[in-house]
Amino acid sequence: MVSAKQLLSAIEAALLARTPPPAAQRVELMHAIRLSLPSLKSLLSYPAPKASDRAQVQSKEVRLPDSPPISLDDQDVQIALKISEDLHLNEIECVRLLVSSNQEWGLLGRDPLDIYRLGVGLWYMERRDLLTSLYMLLRATVLDQGLEGLEADLVAEIQSYLEDLIASGLRKRIISLIKELKREDPTGVGGPNSESYILDSRGALVERKAVISRERLILGHCLVLSILVERASTEDVKDILFALRECALEYTGATDTMKHQIIYSLLFSIVIAFISDALSTAPDKVSVLSHDASFRHGFNEIVMATGNDPLVEGFVNCVRFAWVVHLMLVQDGNDVKEITTSTSSNDMKSIFSCLEVIFANNVFQFWLDKVLRSAAYQNDDEDMVYVYNAYLHKLMTCFLSHPLARDKVKETKEKAMAMLSPYRAAGTHNQMIESSALPQETSEIAIQPFVSLLEFVSEIYQKEPELLSGNDVIWTFVKFSGEDHTNSQTLVAFLKMLSSLACTPEGASKVFELLQGKIFRSIGWSTLFDCLSIYEEKFKQSFQTPGAVLPEFQEGDSKALVAYLSVLKKVVENGNPSERKNWFTDIEPLFKLLSYENVPPYLKGALRNAIATFVHVSPIMKETIWRFLEQYDLPVVVAPNAGYTGQTMETQVYDMRFELNEIEARGEQYPSTISFINLLNTLVSDEQDVSDRGHRFIGIFRFVYDHVFGPFPQRAYADPSEKWQLVIACLKHFQMMLSMYDVGEEDSDAIVDESQNSSGRQSYPIHMQLPVVEIMKDFMSGKTLFRNVMGIVLQGVNFLITERTNQIYGHLLEKAVLLCLEIVVLVMEKDSNVSDFWRPLYQPLDVILSQDNSQIVALLEYVRYDFLLQIQLCSIKILSILSSRMVGLSQLLLKSGTASTLIEDYAACLEMRSEECQIIEDSGTDPGVLIMQLLIDNISRPAPNITHLLLKFDIDGPVERTLLQPKFQYSCLKVILGILDKLLIPDVNALLHEFGFQLLYELCVDPLTSAPLMDLLCTKKYHFFVKHLSSIGVAPLPKRSSSQALRISSLHQRAWLLKLLAVELHSADILDRNHHEACQSILTELFGQRHAEYGIDLDGSNYPISKSKVLELLGVVQFESPDITLKSSQFVSSAKYSSLAEDILSSPTTSGRSVYYSSERGDRLIDLASLRDRLWQKFNLYDAQSSTFQGEAELSEIREAIQQLLRWGWKYNKNLEEQAAQLHMSTSWSQIVEIAASQRISFLENRSDILFKLLDATLNFSGAPDCSLKMAQILTQVGLTCMAKLRDERFVFSSDSSSDTVTCLDIIMSKQLSNGACRSILFKLIMAILRHESSEALRRRQYALLLSYFQYSQHILDSDVPATILQFLSENGQEDEELDLEKIDKDQAELAHANFSILRKEGQPILNLVIKDATQGSESIKTISLYVLDALVRVDHDKFFLSQLETRGFLRSCFTSISNFSCQDGGFSLDSMQRLCTLEAELSLLLRISQKYGRLGSQHLFSMGSLQHIASCRALHLPVKGNMRRLDNKFGKNSFDVDKLRMVIAPTLRFLFSITSLVDTSEFLEVKNKVVREIIEFIKGHQLLFDQILQEDLLDASELTMEIINLVVGILSKVWPYEESDKYGLVQGLFGMMSSLFSRDLDIFSSIQSVRSENLQKADVSISRLSFSLSSYLYFLVTKKSLRLQVSDGATASASQQPTLALLATFLGILASALEKAAEEKYLLLNKIKDINELSRREVDEIINLYVSQDYAPSSESIQKRRYIAMVGMCRIVGHRSQLIMLLLLLSQNLMNIILVHFQDSSNAHDYRHSQKAITYDTSLDDKEDMLLLCGELVSVLERLESLSEDKTGNSLEVFRRLARSLKEMSLQKQYLLDV
Repeated sequence: MVSAKQLLSAIEAALLARTPPPAAQRVELMHAIRLSLPSLKSLLSYPAPKASDRAQVQSKEVRLPDSPPISLDDQDVQIALKISEDLHLNEIECVRLLVSSNQEWGLLGRDPLDIYRLGVGLWYMERRDLLTSLYMLLRATVLDQGLEGLEADLVAEIQSYLEDLIASGLRKRIISLIKELKREDPTGVGGPNSESYILDSRGALVERKAVISRERLILGHCLVLSILVERASTEDVKDILFALRECALEYTGATDTMKHQIIYSLLFSIVIAFISDALSTAPDKVSVLSHDASFRHGFNEIVMATGNDPLVEGFVNCVRFAWVVHLMLVQDGNDVKEITTSTSSNDMKSIFSCLEVIFANNVFQFWLDKVLRSAAYQNDDEDMVYVYNAYLHKLMTCFLSHPLARDKVKETKEKAMAMLSPYRAAGTHNQMIESSALPQETSEIAIQPFVSLLEFVSEIYQKEPELLSGNDVIWTFVKFSGEDHTNSQTLVAFLKMLSSLACTPEGASKVFELLQGKIFRSIGWSTLFDCLSIYEEKFKQSFQTPGAVLPEFQEGDSKALVAYLSVLKKVVENGNPSERKNWFTDIEPLFKLLSYENVPPYLKGALRNAIATFVHVSPIMKETIWRFLEQYDLPVVVAPNAGYTGQTMETQVYDMRFELNEIEARGEQYPSTISFINLLNTLVSDEQDVSDRGHRFIGIFRFVYDHVFGPFPQRAYADPSEKWQLVIACLKHFQMMLSMYDVGEEDSDAIVDESQNSSGRQSYPIHMQLPVVEIMKDFMSGKTLFRNVMGIVLQGVNFLITERTNQIYGHLLEKAVLLCLEIVVLVMEKDSNVSDFWRPLYQPLDVILSQDNSQIVALLEYVRYDFLLQIQLCSIKILSILSSRMVGLSQLLLKSGTASTLIEDYAACLEMRSEECQIIEDSGTDPGVLIMQLLIDNISRPAPNITHLLLKFDIDGPVERTLLQPKFQYSCLKVILGILDKLLIPDVNALLHEFGFQLLYELCVDPLTSAPLMDLLCTKKYHFFVKHLSSIGVAPLPKRSSSQALRISSLHQRAWLLKLLAVELHSADILDRNHHEACQSILTELFGQRHAEYGIDLDGSNYPISKSKVLELLGVVQFESPDITLKSSQFVSSAKYSSLAEDILSSPTTSGRSVYYSSERGDRLIDLASLRDRLWQKFNLYDAQSSTFQGEAELSEIREAIQQLLRWGWKYNKNLEEQAAQLHMSTSWSQIVEIAASQRISFLENRSDILFKLLDATLNFSGAPDCSLKMAQILTQVGLTCMAKLRDERFVFSSDSSSDTVTCLDIIMSKQLSNGACRSILFKLIMAILRHESSEALRRRQYALLLSYFQYSQHILDSDVPATILQFLSENGQEDEELDLEKIDKDQAELAHANFSILRKEGQPILNLVIKDATQGSESIKTISLYVLDALVRVDHDKFFLSQLETRGFLRSCFTSISNFSCQDGGFSLDSMQRLCTLEAELSLLLRISQKYGRLGSQHLFSMGSLQHIASCRALHLPVKGNMRRLDNKFGKNSFDVDKLRMVIAPTLRFLFSITSLVDTSEFLEVKNKVVREIIEFIKGHQLLFDQILQEDLLDASELTMEIINLVVGILSKVWPYEESDKYGLVQGLFGMMSSLFSRDLDIFSSIQSVRSENLQKADVSISRLSFSLSSYLYFLVTKKSLRLQVSDGATASASQQPTLALLATFLGILASALEKAAEEKYLLLNKIKDINELSRREVDEIINLYVSQDYAPSSESIQKRRYIAMVGMCRIVGHRSQLIMLLLLLSQNLMNIILVHFQDSSNAHDYRHSQKAITYDTSLDDKEDMLLLCGELVSVLERLESLSEDKTGNSLEVFRRLARSLKEMSLQKQYLLDV
């Protein structure tokens, strides 16, 4: 059996949707109904208490069905037993209620009484759900048939179930429950000792009696509907009558509206039963009552039995009325032969007796007084009231169509005509003043049944005028009842009926024709206008006769005129617009009586009300009314300085003030004033000219403000309805002034005179006042208008609810409150415009309100009022405005004690809105949307704010420490989570769902609310983050053609959901189990993979990535964006109209109002209303007299054109919104993909496959023709991330294996995509780059992706794994076939060839595009385009791209660009920096060509004058301040100098160094060598730069500086030996650098001492390379230039900084030590790598601490991964050591060769000394002591070098050892000779 809640959910889902339910929902609905049939049959029957169950509960262990045993404590037992006693409910069921309450609310920590109330409340909620389900099923079969969302066969199936239920006794059960539930016992409203209150679903305290009354009312409605489903049986009718008599005793005239409505449901159940049974309109419904003569006889006796209670008798008379109609219909339906039978005779007797009784008791008046005109009836359910009125219509139609009834009506009419006097004595003038309202009948004359009958018919069709359509019976009755009226009472009743019948266009037309023709002798329009003219003539004559007294108005005439005018008002109001303008051409008579004092005020009111309907007939008529009012109506006389107490008029005149205060006030009734203000409001509201800002209405305003609304609270009122009508008229006037006119800076002087006035009286003359300014000043100073408005508001929402429910005037009070709230909103929207100018006399309204907190509370509490949506909207808007202005609003509400109530009210309002089934087209009038926007807007405001309050964050303490418990507390958060959990009625609640997801996202990114909410959402109860990926995430989008609004919202919903998931992935605390599981589930849902930590090998075939949700989500947005470029000219035929619209849209703002507006999503849309108004203004249709139209045809053409333009605007808006929604979802998709790929990809298996699929999908879509430009940019960015992660993936440890061991294959074998996948990526990327629609921004991303791809495909082996390690691994038994380096090299070559083939095939278009960007684009696109060309050159084969670049002349343009470089601002602007980046890219491209094509490339560039162009580049001449070491700080003061160093100097020197490859050292004597000469000239031209570089401190130099020094030394070593003179001092600089380097100790190689810093290791390599370059230069001088060095620095040493042989020997010793240590360390590391799996965790940790940064090796990683990290770290160190060892060997070899040359030449020293070519300063070797020391030192060093191990160094040392051995032998020999 399904629960009541599940049944209700199934019914709502299937029956409330706008579209037919899908098959699955339909099956679910019917299944739920079938399972619920037992519960519905035994409606609200529950198991009674049992002794055994009671004992089980008292034992504190209870076993519920289908659940394990439940343990109870003493409190639980007591509460369960208390519930059982109070509800007469089984004890086990009570325990179930407690368990369910705990699941729903959480009972821990609650008070026992609250627990009791929650349990009972849950029980009543279950009952309510069951009753509501039954009601909805009945309603679906009765009221909803034919609706779009319901199919006929579904309704028929539901109806068959209901018929079976009714046949099984459901109706009898309903009748019984209606009676039983009102009893004061546990099964009813409760016994004397029962708890009187319960807690409802909101957690609000509710009286149990009110809950029971609501149940009885629902049962009553179900009873009514059940009779429409299945005919009532005879017993049912009797039972209902008895129940009616019993319940009618409760009708005491009190304010218990619900009891009255229950009685009405019983009454109408009988009425409907009789009428429907007698009519038998449905062929499948058999009449039950009509064929049972015995029933008719028995029931007639029952119904005709009289009682003592007049109220009960009144309701029974209503039943008798229906009964007699039933008998009439039965009599008509009987066979003719049966007419003579006794049964028929008895029926006739019954008919006559019933007719006599109902007319004698005037049942029609009872219907009017106690039913139709009661507040309870008017406030009943709208659908039920419609049913009631429909059957009253049938009742009256049947009644009036029967001859017997017509005869009785005729008799009654004649009686009324005879009894009622034609005239009543006219009262005196003073009497009329005392009773200025419509006179009532005297108590002596009872209301005649005929009059009541006419009013009864009037009341029926006034409520449902559409029932008149085709109703000939009523119109026949109208003609009959309109004849021969001899008194005013029947005439007034007849005319009142006509006014009700004129409530539709058809009715208005018929009534007009009736009164226009000659159907009635004395009733017609001519009678009305003749009477007015006669009285006007009488008054006119009396005025012209001196001393004459004004004639008295006959009471009958005044009443008849009022009735006539009411008919006139309805006819004109509802008449067809095209017909009514010809009906009454002369309305002047309506004005002529307005100025006479003797005319009763109620007649003046009727005249003005009738006049007001003519305002909208035509513009000409409106102007006519203005003219006649000024001519005839009472004036409004206002003092020059109006508005001040004590200001009186010197003479008394008869004006509106006099009539109000002297005439109407005496009678305490104000119809004339009300009508006067309403008429003026109607006229003013139709004004279109607002240029004078309402100045011409200031007199009217002052009258309303000073004399009507100001003193209204002090006036006495005979009728409360009239009081509120007067208030509404005034408030409408103020509201109109505020909405029509604005205030602004131009009103800043409106208070100057008043502020300087010391007398306290207003000195601002009336001719300078503006209504809107006066209203604003009143509110902003808290004066009369403000006080009166707040006086109305401060009555409170509870008072309004009570009055609206129980009083006839409740709807008027409701309207007054609405206007008050609207005025408050308007003032708040305008006060900020002038508050700065008007301070301190006037303050913003929030400041005024804050002076009394109760005012703020009262305004905000109206959100609870659910009778009128507009009131809720205003209250929400007020809270929105106040929350943006008042920082402490939440604390204010908390201190006032209303915070909890307000929280519940807002949650209830939001929940009620989510349950609506009607779409609200305008989101600005959607309370749910406004609440959501209120919550979103307040998130970022100072804490604690309104969002924190309404969502139940802790506002007493730190918000960020809140423990959210939506189960425990009813709040907006609970409702929103419930809405998003179910996502019901998506077409209606689309915006709620969308803003709900947005709200949660905004809360999750807010620093205060993020942690509490994310902790809540990731709990097991919600599993929120992944719940909707399957439901809404990948669901098909609604069709654009059928539901574009839902399609747009659906895209936004998915976007916010994806953003929410991205936030969790990005910021979740993985150490927290809930967040860890949430991230895991998100990734599992998105990528179809399991978490990597499980160690499960998921094969790609088992979990295909193509089915992952992340690609399905991308597929959702893969549609062609709607066209927003559609021009209006395509919608209208005439270019004149389209150009007019385009002019309006191109100048969107006029008179402060924009034709565009920003939607709730931030989209800039066309305001269709504003566009329409502007179009009409352009066509000059507002002023008919100045109109230029030639006729109706042209006017129709313009109307049609405007409609077409509005349709175009609507289409434009929707297309723009859909495009924005598509981009929003695309952006969100990109965010979650990039975050998952960059931060959480390690959670997944098959990562490379996932990334490839993502990259492939993005490239496919971005290259598609239907992909928009913005979409392509987003997708390309995702592709960039995927490509970067693919590169990273090659170096990431794979945890596929469950073993703790790692192998070197984990490093060597990279995780690279197949060659086919790589080729696919490159091809699709090129196609995407060559797409038709493109932009620089898109191509920048595409070029970056192309460069990233080239980097990825460049290295098949991990770049950090040196060849020595590969060799070492190969030599140590690696037998795995996968370690096939030749195969890897072959695959790499194949991929390179494939890449080049694709590029060559598409070479022409891609090169054209890239070269165009590199030459014609912006600086940013130029830079990256040059790098793309660089990459193309890098992968070039057969010099294809070089020839292409030459053919297109690109290289020459590149050189021109370099030589023309300019930097106007010294390089400090962004433009200059971009230009520097371009220059760097150009130099890099030249370098790449030189390196790629070798000597040929360098020669080619040299021949094009590259050095001359570079030398002329101005960037090289920009000054560099200070030394380069100090400048190497990107964020320092000299950042530009750093950029110049990196972006200009370094690239230039790299290129210059590459050109030196053209210098052939064998031609060193050819000083005329062109290459050498140009390089030397370049050096001379930039001598300052070279000098500055050579003077740098080597030991503190940065990596970039060391590279530059190396380049300079390398260049000089290649070409400077060709320079004959040394006047530039560069040789001395080189020698100084040699001396500085060679004289250092072993600490010159800092990483030898400590290997913790990788930067130190790189620095050692740079120092070694520099030393090698210097030694090569020295070796060149020694060997080629015959330079000879001194043995040591002696006393005869020259000033030269040349190194000595002793220095070289010492440095050689340092190199020997460095080689030994580096070789040993490398050897040890290689062995550790080999034995990595044998090391303990402690040893692994030590290695990591030594060689790896802790950022890359968190201690939480597994031992397997830490071994991998340690192994990679050691491999990196080995790589650096290998480079260092190689350089040290070469350096040592150079030094040994230099010394060897000197030793070899020592025997011929004399000859060398006299050589002409020798360059020597002191080559004497005669100092034996120095030589002996040198030789001794050399021998020991050379022995160490000889002993170096090839195994440890990793290099072949055969040549090295031979050189060392030769030098050692010569040293020994030299030592021996010197000794001798």
